[in-house]
Amino acid sequence: MVEAFTFLPEAMPWLTIAGLLTLGALTGFLSGLLGIGGGMIMVPFVDALLRQQAISPEHSLRMAIATSLATILFTSISSMRAHHRRAGVRWDIALKLMPGIVIGSALGAYGASQLRTRWLLAWFAVFLFYSATQMLIERKPKPSRTLPSPVGLSTVGALIGGLSSIVGAGGAFMTVPFLIWCSLAPAVAIGTSAASGFPIAAAGTLAYVLSGRDLDLPHALGYLYLPALFTIVLTSMLTAPRGAALAHQLPIKRLKRYFAASLYLLAIHMSWRTFEAFKATISY
Repeated sequence: MVEAFTFLPEAMPWLTIAGLLTLGALTGFLSGLLGIGGGMIMVPFVDALLRQQAISPEHSLRMAIATSLATILFTSISSMRAHHRRAGVRWDIALKLMPGIVIGSALGAYGASQLRTRWLLAWFAVFLFYSATQMLIERKPKPSRTLPSPVGLSTVGALIGGLSSIVGAGGAFMTVPFLIWCSLAPAVAIGTSAASGFPIAAAGTLAYVLSGRDLDLPHALGYLYLPALFTIVLTSMLTAPRGAALAHQLPIKRLKRYFAASLYLLAIHMSWRTFEAFKATISY
């Protein structure tokens, strides 16, 4: 049992390790149960855990976002394979989105590394409010148009990649509604979105690693916090299948309402942090 945690820093409190393991289990379970990415809950909690270890808020939020993106590298592969086996991935669309996604994700991550923390907090608070509202009302766009040209798809991919890498998400919150709007079946839209999550995560993670390479952050590769990555991936891979199995037995609509309420609380918390950050700037 001890050998399984040799990758963790010796100075890390066991309470923090337990928190990361629990967070991974929760995000994996919710991913399987509700079909959501873990970034919306992973980022605030990893950020809080890092600040408890006396890491500056100037770096902790970026480290949390980079770590969230890196976990998507692992979870997207599993999801992508599952959808591919069911012929649920339009690879022709995913490949046309990919050039823009890679460029947008890299630029978005680099831009986030240069943003002042207060603006990054504001971005994430808005993302939480948007995600909670979308989940609460379950708004589904009506199919109303055909797919744009390859250049148009790449442009859309750049927008999706840029916004996703800023908040540490896999892009499904934008990709799925867009593809449904372009007359794809919901199941195919979800599968194609899963395939698009890997390049978002890869380009965004690499950009955060490179942009933070000159910083002396503990147990990190650039902005990527390795202990959190390993522990979250470990437990999320164990609980995601359990969540998927329960998805056919539990009242999903009611669970989504409860989860949306939790996201609103997180959004209020991040909004308060944003207010405090702006207030501190004004006081100077």
